Order: sequence, then structure tokens, then C-alpha cells
Amino acid sequence: MTDLFNVDEYIVDLLQQQGMITEEQISLAKERVFGEDGTVLEGLYALKIVSEQDVMQLLGAEYGMDTYDFDHAGTKVPPEVIGLVPKDVALRYKMVPVSFAGGVLRVALADPADIESLDSLRYLLKMEIEGVVSTKRQIEQALNFYYGSADGSVSEFLEEMTEATTDLTVDATQDVTMDTSADGGDDAAPMIRLVSLLILEAFRTRASDIHLEPLEKRFRLRYRIDGVLNEVQSPPKYLQNQVISRVKLMSGMDLTEHRVPQDGRIRITAMGRELDLRVSDIPTTHGESIVMRILDKSGVMLGISELGFFEDDQKTIERIINFPDGIFLVTGPTGSGKTTSLYSFLHALNQPTRKIITAEDPVEYELSGINQVQIATDINLTFAAALRAMLRQAPNIIMVGEIRDAETGEIAINAALTGHLVFSTLHTNDAPSAVTRLIDMGIKPFLVASSVRAIMAQRLVRRICKFCVEPHTPTELEVEKLGITGGQLEQGTYVQGRGCTECNKGYKGRLGIYEIFILDESIEHLIYQMVDASVIRRRAMEIGMRTLRQDGMRKAAAGLTSLAEVVRLTVHDEA
Repeated sequence: MTDLFNVDEYIVDLLQQQGMITEEQISLAKERVFGEDGTVLEGLYALKIVSEQDVMQLLGAEYGMDTYDFDHAGTKVPPEVIGLVPKDVALRYKMVPVSFAGGVLRVALADPADIESLDSLRYLLKMEIEGVVSTKRQIEQALNFYYGSADGSVSEFLEEMTEATTDLTVDATQDVTMDTSADGGDDAAPMIRLVSLLILEAFRTRASDIHLEPLEKRFRLRYRIDGVLNEVQSPPKYLQNQVISRVKLMSGMDLTEHRVPQDGRIRITAMGRELDLRVSDIPTTHGESIVMRILDKSGVMLGISELGFFEDDQKTIERIINFPDGIFLVTGPTGSGKTTSLYSFLHALNQPTRKIITAEDPVEYELSGINQVQIATDINLTFAAALRAMLRQAPNIIMVGEIRDAETGEIAINAALTGHLVFSTLHTNDAPSAVTRLIDMGIKPFLVASSVRAIMAQRLVRRICKFCVEPHTPTELEVEKLGITGGQLEQGTYVQGRGCTECNKGYKGRLGIYEIFILDESIEHLIYQMVDASVIRRRAMEIGMRTLRQDGMRKAAAGLTSLAEVVRLTVHDEA
């Protein structure tokens, strides 16, 4: 079996034979990695003389094999395909299965000359094997992602540590300080490995948040997957301070400060995707509690069609975001997808002919071609101050992260009245309530009526897993709570997830349900009269607004989510 990590020399020779690199470029690459224990090929990559895709295509052509690009594959390898190759076999031969069809298993490998390993795999698995070429980096990352790497999973690692320290007693309240001078002497290495595994496993399970919570007698680890917290095997209590210290070090926090909240950031690459982790640390009675929010750029750069709108609502949204001026508000509680929606709208509007400026706290994702301002209250760069300055930049479109006070609201309204299109968010339960919230802040009703063009409330419901979907007959409780009629029962395709290795208890991914409220003259008159939100809501429904619950029921009837999810995330319509 050829060693996967000793093929670089051969690739460099092949690149030179094909005239893709010169002796001078090889010398430059050697200089680039000198003293870093790197290969010439890695130096060529670093200098951007050749790319991984160039090498992949070259090897494929040389050996008459197809190529497989994990970074741009679009979908994950199905679990049933991964299951065809045991973990120990995949790690030993450095190969990752990618598809199975017609009795032939295709496996990705970085060294197409390694015929011996392919033959061994055929013998071990007793099936026809076909090799496809990938890159060394992608093979390493895919092995980590699908099999947990040679280091194993978090649970395996914790078992190893527990076995190795059965006779060790540590006072959980004692502050353990790690040696951080070189980021990893022998004492620090296990913590580096453990925290890396925690993050990798969170990414592998599609978690949006990692919660490290010190309780009285244990140190709890939970992942938030599709909006729901799931407890997993937790590190032992005696490792609490070491794990927290490692996370604080990675995120640039002050290791000596344990009394006040701190914020930090970690940047990593997983499966070819850049991830930002926004880290929050607060002191509690039993130690410091840490939450890591995983900000995956590929997850936020969605097109409007990918947010979960049906065709009629999508057309309405496209019409709203192309208004020449006015305010468009997106409302909902924390974690309801407001930022993702706003970024998708801005992405759709981002053209060379438009100047777009945002004021955010914090700037969660960097958007190409858009001017983003980070709010910093400690130097008096508030939303209001940023918004005033932004108007002097002659923008076409403005996005204010949140309207928190009357001052910010009035500046946003003045911007809308002077020909700007303004996007912002509010924390209200439904769309019509946003009107009364602005007035309660102290903004004059006539300003609200003349500037706000539309309001959208939203929630995120979990999608039914397509791998274990099965028909579902609505229960009496669901029919009663949602008011489902006989006609709706007959016409709908109601389903539920059985639960499988690919999903989380029958669900995989989320989509939005929406309440889109476009203000008309009748609504403006009600605003002038300063009526209750319930009156505005009733009128909004009369002129065609579909409530969150109604949109959720449409999506449940279409087989996209479950009725249980609609019940969980919507309240009774009080109109």
C-alpha cells in the first residue's frame, strides 16, 4: 500500500513533465516551506502556482479516472454508502466511498497509482470497486467528517481519558491553568484534541450552537440541532476548567479573568468550508458557561427561493425588496432566521449599480460588495450614530441590524422618507405588532404610517427527513389545535419522520414560515387613530395577510414539515 502522504514528490514531477511548473517555481516553493516541515507541493499551493483542482484533474487524466471534488459536491455522501466501508478500513487505506450504483462502489483516493489498496479493498468488501481521484486535503477532511478520523469521536476520546485517569482525583473547583506558551505542550495536547473534536462533531451533526455548561456535579455538553437542544456525552467534571481555558485561549479571551462576561471568535476550516465561531463566556455559580455559535457562511448565502417561500410569497417578497424607498421590517424572536433572510435579500439586490451599507451588532458574516459597519457602543458608535454617518455616504439601500430605540427608528424613517430603501428587524411575535411597537418607542404615528411599506414575521420549522419520511394521519389533538377541516385533511399530504442515522429524530434542516403584511391606506388610517395591534391584525387578515400558522399548515400539507412543528412554533391566531 502506497503511503498517501508520500505521493507529493511524484505529483511535482508529473506537473513539471506536463509543463505546468518550472524549476524556478519549484525553488520558490521550497523557499516558501523552508523550516515549516512542508512539501514542495504544499509550497506550490501556498504560492497559488497550481491549485488542488489542477492536480486532481491532472491525475485523473493521467490514470484515466474520474475526479471527485468534495468541496463542490453539493450534497453529502449518503450514510448507507458510508456504511459500506467500515471505519478501520477507510482509515487504513485512506479512501472514502462516494457512491454505490449498479453493484459498483466508487471510492475517492488521492493516489491513483495505489492499485494495491484498491485490490485489497475489493477482496475485503467482496464487491466491485472503482476509484475516483480527489485531493489529499479533501480525503483527510472527508475521513474526519464521515468517520471521525483516527482520533475517534468525542465519546471514544472521553472513554480513553477516563480509563487513563481512573486513579486520578481532581478538585473540580480548583482553577487549572494550561501551558499556553507554545499552544500545546504534552499537558495541553489532550485538551487541544478534545476541543477540536467537540467542534468537528458539532459541525458533522449540523449543530448551530455548542453549549458548555458547568452544573453543580457535572459538566454538561449540548448541541443545538435544527433549533432544538440535544444533550450528548459530556466531559467529566474534573476537565471543566481545562476545556473552558482551551476555548478561551482559542477565542482570544483573557484567561485570567473569571468574573465578568467575555466575547471572542474562533475561525476554522472544516470540509473545505470556512467557519466562524462566535464565543460567549459568562460566569455562573458553578464555573464559566460557554456558548459557541457556529456561523457557516455557506448556510447564510441562500437565494430567496431557498428560504422556504412558496411561489406566491416569493413573488410578493421580490416585489417588496424592489420598492424604491420605505422601510421593510423583519420580525421574530432570537434564532428565527431574521439575519439569514435579510442577507438573502441584500444578496439578491447586490449589483454594481447600487450602494448598500449595513450597520450590525455584530457583523456575523462578511458580504462581498457590501459596506458593513460594526457597532461599537464603547466608543459611542451606536446604531443611531452609524445610521447618521451612513446617510452621508449616499447609499441606495440601508440595512440596520435592529431598531432598538426611538432615535434609531426616527433616523431610519427619515432615511426612508428621503428616497432610501431601509431594511431592519424588530423583536415582536407577529407582523402587525411591529407597528404598535414603533409607536410605543415614541415614534410619531404619522411617521410610521408614511414610511413603513411592509413587515414580515417569521419562524423556522424543522424539515421532515427525506430518508425516513412516512405518511402521517393527523391526530385529534392536532386537528383540534390547528382547526383542520375535512377538506384540508383530504387534500393534504401529511407526513412525519421515522428517525434514521441521517437525521435528528425524523428531522433534517429547517425552512421558514412567514407572515407577510403589506400596509395599505386603510392600515395607515388605523395607525393615525393609534388603535390596538389586534385591530390592525384583524384588518391585515381581511386584506389578505396569511398568518404564521396558516403558512405553516400549508407547508405541513405539502409534506415539508410536520403538524407537530406548526403547533410548537405558532400561537393561536387571535383575530
